[in-house]
Amino acid sequence: MSRFTGRVARLTGAASGIGKEIALRHAAEGGIPVIADLNLDAANATAQEIKALYKDKGGADAFAVAMNVADEAQVERGIADTMAKYGRIDVLVSNAGIQIVRPLVDFPFADWKKLLSIHLDGAFLTTKACLKHMYAARYGRVVYMGSVHSKEASKLKAPYVTAKHGLIGLAKVLAKEGAEYNVAANVVCPGFVRTPLVDKQIPEQAKELNISEDDVIKHVMLKDTVDGQFTTTDEVADAVLYFAAAKSTALTGQSMVVSHGWFMQ
Repeated sequence: MSRFTGRVARLTGAASGIGKEIALRHAAEGGIPVIADLNLDAANATAQEIKALYKDKGGADAFAVAMNVADEAQVERGIADTMAKYGRIDVLVSNAGIQIVRPLVDFPFADWKKLLSIHLDGAFLTTKACLKHMYAARYGRVVYMGSVHSKEASKLKAPYVTAKHGLIGLAKVLAKEGAEYNVAANVVCPGFVRTPLVDKQIPEQAKELNISEDDVIKHVMLKDTVDGQFTTTDEVADAVLYFAAAKSTALTGQSMVVSHGWFMQ
């Protein structure tokens, strides 16, 4: 039996990038990924891709829902739709996120609130909505998508660094509160992954720092790696699925850095 046979995983921001890779890998191991994304068309496309990919390999199920993770009503509705269809939610991967780069002195308050709302409010709301079902089932695995910025800072990313640090605190609280219900919570902290989110930052940082895009890649994003390589979506998925498959709450309240460098505690 595969690690996730019959397990239903709610994955936010899973229509592309890291979230999509996790959904594909979860399905490959017998799980049922629920693709929650702001872009419903993209979420449906990912769900259909998963079904088609495994059609001749015993089949796989996947489900798409539209979700703004910062909207409580949408989050609750998406969880209710998942429960109505499958009757369970075993895994939550809180992955939805955005990036805005500006110097702290010039950072618009509206952008600060927007970024924290998606990263922190979104993690809180999706967790809260899933927990009542996990507690009732006495099983749940929650994985938050942190970053090396959960542990270190970078210029131009004040709200992002703040939010990613906050996810570690949230996971530690849930680790203590959820243990008696067999619910574990952990954080995966990737290095720079070459996704559209990162690609967008390269010219933005080049402009703000007055350096070339190549210098942004070599001397900002990858300067602390040991081999000058971006972290891959596959490497991040390995870590997420490791936590999602944990057999007990002995593995909880932890954070794992996944990077070609950035050695830190």
